Amino acid sequence: MTDFEQTLLKEVATLPESRRADVLAFVRFLKISIRDDGALEREFDEAIKDARETALKNNITEEDINAEIRAVREGKDKK
Repeated sequence: MTDFEQTLLKEVATLPESRRADVLAFVRFLKISIRDDGALEREFDEAIKDARETALKNNITEEDINAEIRAVREGKDKK
């Protein structure tokens, strides 16, 4: 382990538990920004594919999804 890695781990260890997730989210954000141009698009495509497979497995139709979206939007409009 490099000196930098050790220093980083020590710094993270001194943070409150509730803030450690922020560090992880920031590191992941940084990683996204240095990926090749197609990586994020491939991950998005894979996520959509997984969501469609899950919907199919659970008999969720496009109509079900659209109805849920409408219900949420109507609920927000009433607030």
